[in-house]
Order: sequence, then structure tokens, then C-alpha cells
Amino acid sequence: MKTKKLALYAGVAAIIISAGATTLAIQADESAQTSAALSTSKEVDQAITIYKSPNCGCCQSWAEHLAANGFKTRIVETDNLNAIKQQNDVPRDMASCHTALIGDLVIEGHVPANDILAYLDDRQFNTIGLSVPGMPHGTPGMETGRKDDYQVIAFNANGQQRVFREHKDY
Repeated sequence: MKTKKLALYAGVAAIIISAGATTLAIQADESAQTSAALSTSKEVDQAITIYKSPNCGCCQSWAEHLAANGFKTRIVETDNLNAIKQQNDVPRDMASCHTALIGDLVIEGHVPANDILAYLDDRQFNTIGLSVPGMPHGTPGMETGRKDDYQVIAFNANGQQRVFREHKDY
């Protein structure tokens, strides 16, 4: 009788240990998948060329923000940003301190990386770019301690504009 009880307990213990090991293996696999998904979201693998003045520190900070969010940044320093803006149909009222290109998409000013990614996931018909006009405090690269409300504007080559995202109380 003792041998049967011992065998029963050993069997139950083996089942419990096996179930525990299986649970740990499943959790480890889920954790690995979650980590892979997180690293994939950080590895945007999106090349962006940034045209900026050689003397502008906020443009450099914005480029670092993009790189930290997975973009492959290439910086081209130029003293003739207006020519870049004109070549890419940036309306005057959308202008900011730097112009960037992702393929044929124009990014003007301090547009947050998440907004760029959201736009790339759902490109709007007939738009050529996104802009944060001017240089609002609190935007990526313009972290001065003050946070102004601002809008990210989608625009087309005809100058038509619409609000893509709003940032208030962020």
C-alpha cells in the first residue's frame, strides 16, 4: 500500500513539475514574442533625410528624437533651406526651421516621431507632407520647460491643409 501511495505521489509530483515547466516555457515564449514586437516597433527602419542649418541646435535635437524612435537619420547641413522648401512645395505658412524627406513625404518642423509613424501607416490621399509650423515650445527638439499647444498639419501641393493631430496638455 505504501508503494502505491508513493507511486501516486511521485506521479502527481511529476505532473505538477511538468505543468509548471510547460507554463514557464509558454511564459518565456510569450515574453520573447513581446520583446520581439517591442524591438520591432522601435526598429522603424525608415530612412529620413533632414535638411537643416549648420547652426541650429533644435534641429539636431529633433534628429536625435527621430533616431531614438527608430528612424535612420541622414543630416544635410545647408545655408539655403528656402530652396529645399520650394523644391518640395512647402507652403510659406507651414514653414519651420528644418525640412525632412521620407521618400516623397515632406516633414516640416518639429513633427513628433509617433505622428510621422501614424501618418505612414495611414497616408492621406493627395497630401505631400506634415508640418508643425513655427517652433512651438515642448515639441520634440524644443523642450525648453514650457509646453505650448500645437497642431500637426497635413498639407498638399495646392496649399490646402487639415489638422492631422493636436497636442494639448501633453
